[in-house]
Amino acid sequence: MTISSSPTTTRRNVLGGTAALVASGLAGASAAPARARPDGAGPRIGIVLYDGFSLLDPTGPAEVLSRVPGARVTMLAEQPGPVRTDTGDVAVVAEQALAEVDSLDVLLIPGAGNRGTVASTQNPALLQWIRDIDRTTAWTTSVCTGAVILAAAGLLSGRQATTYWAAGPYLQSTYGVTYLPQRYVRSGKYVTAAGVSAGIDMALYLAALLTDDDTARAIQLGIEYDPQPPFDAGNAGRASEELRGRAETLLQQSQQ
Repeated sequence: MTISSSPTTTRRNVLGGTAALVASGLAGASAAPARARPDGAGPRIGIVLYDGFSLLDPTGPAEVLSRVPGARVTMLAEQPGPVRTDTGDVAVVAEQALAEVDSLDVLLIPGAGNRGTVASTQNPALLQWIRDIDRTTAWTTSVCTGAVILAAAGLLSGRQATTYWAAGPYLQSTYGVTYLPQRYVRSGKYVTAAGVSAGIDMALYLAALLTDDDTARAIQLGIEYDPQPPFDAGNAGRASEELRGRAETLLQQSQQ
């Protein structure tokens, strides 16, 4: 297959073509067709937004999961419309109200700063909706301190899970969850991711569960996820106390 270098060739054209090949099983000799729901549609994926969420927590996984053949990814909130992030600088639009959704194949709860996380764990209506939807899901997932919200809903008790490194001890001591400092952790149908960027790793793992490894690899290549950061400073287990403190301070100062 030859890709033209003409001005009409765009990133969207290329990705669209790649997605079509993946969906048809022609992306490679070893690629298998994606497993679909019995009605022929792809998975219904709902990502919950709430005031003060961290921007990459929902949008990173959405970038991955929206490439799953046939998937329908929808941003949800208590009320449709723009929802502000923890910094207040950016808003993401929720298309549907939680009350309009009574079942999902995949539920994803993003994390937030202290303000957003605490408010969500003290929101009985949100926690009840999460419990209700969880009864219908094949996979219930979280990113960052979204695991704390799942735990507050009573879904992670006695399970292993991960979360943002600074919230790990709190998750374990408060909710009876065994905290594992890993990029993502699966416990039954629950898949939790560590902080912020780890949501992309978790979403690729989830994409493989929803389809197959070859499709997930093709999605990873399609979004060119090949992280090569300029610093080896992203692992809290290897960071000095000074760097950990500075990281927490910077995050707190950036949040409203």
